Amino acid sequence: MRSRQRGATFLGIVIIVAILGFGLYGGIRLFPLYMEYMAVIRAMNQAAQESGGSPQALRDAMGRRWIVEDIKSLDPKDIEIKRAGSGYTMRAWYRAEAPFVSNISLVVDFDKTITTGSGAMAGT
Repeated sequence: MRSRQRGATFLGIVIIVAILGFGLYGGIRLFPLYMEYMAVIRAMNQAAQESGGSPQALRDAMGRRWIVEDIKSLDPKDIEIKRAGSGYTMRAWYRAEAPFVSNISLVVDFDKTITTGSGAMAGT
């Protein structure tokens, strides 16, 4: 009777490690983009809390928060501010990309809307 070997071959292990390595490398390259997105959300929320309610006051407050948070992917003037009932909605929609390998990049679309007005604040 012949016995059969069981387990992964060296080539199989190398392929699995390569796939996991690419996934981990992609996550490492995307991490700063998501951290900056969280900074954008934080800056928008703080601007909504400290502003006087007008679009110009919101832009001024966001400009100050942009400097503090060191946000580079998006300018405060790119935030869309619209009237919504007794308050305003602020919408940040932007695309960020990170180089991956050679001429291949990872692209992420971010979209966040925050509603201000009459002391209540909600985000979607």
